[in-house]
Amino acid sequence: MPAMPQNVQALRGMIRSCVLCPRHCRVDRTAGELGACRTGAEAVVASVGPHFGEEPVLVGRGGSGTIFLVGCNLSCAFCQNFDISHPPKVQAAGKECSSQAVGELALGLQRQGCGNINFVTPTHVAHAIAEAIVLARAAGLKVPVVYNCGGYELPEVLRLLEGLVEVYMPDFKYADAAAGLKYSGVADYPAVASAAIAEMYRQVGPLCLDGDGVAIRGLLVRHLVLPGDIARSREVVDQVAAAAPGAAINVMGQYRPAHEAWRYPELQVGLSAGQIRNLREYAASRGLVRVD
Repeated sequence: MPAMPQNVQALRGMIRSCVLCPRHCRVDRTAGELGACRTGAEAVVASVGPHFGEEPVLVGRGGSGTIFLVGCNLSCAFCQNFDISHPPKVQAAGKECSSQAVGELALGLQRQGCGNINFVTPTHVAHAIAEAIVLARAAGLKVPVVYNCGGYELPEVLRLLEGLVEVYMPDFKYADAAAGLKYSGVADYPAVASAAIAEMYRQVGPLCLDGDGVAIRGLLVRHLVLPGDIARSREVVDQVAAAAPGAAINVMGQYRPAHEAWRYPELQVGLSAGQIRNLREYAASRGLVRVD
């Protein structure tokens, strides 16, 4: 087994008084203490396989090689993956895997013909994912790694991932801090997400595609449009354009009430096709590259 680089060792060390994400829970996950993500020292994997429902720039011919990770550092009331991200008990919703085992899963997806390895919701287990990438690359992993996250990231943690991730795919959920607190449980979402996206963009730049139109490097931001402009979506676009000029963006119109959205009448309202179309056109007018 190869020795871990210092940056990866530093990530593992951060879970002893956990500061992997902006919540700074400061629990000792190596001793079984649990913070907001309710996850111990190792990654818990819910499912693995080629995914053909992602953006076309990720799917290609063989699908995006997704590794769905259990748990999350956000608590979105409308989470559409709530059974994975917010299960009653994290350990019961998947299989706890060593970093070696996660790396072997990535290699298996490459052998199946997947064009990338897509780690879904990796923020709270960034230490384990970094180790898995190092081990997998030493064993022959060649395809790009996608870091598919909720956008609530620390720049100092992202800097420790530099060189390990080819494609960053964060959400930018809200430009309204009050909405972030009400619906995702964090009071500083817009400022944190802007800083995180700026760091991601510094590392990988605008989205680059190969000859088949599949992403090999760069930043792709997702924004799920919410009912009633709860997220202040035009301001989201403005913040993305400021933090990452010319980045790719997917303005997503597939909102549906899920998880605990029933608690909020304003989250049970539908969206119109015109709302989505207008926002996509606005994103293009701000110099962002539409991926939808």
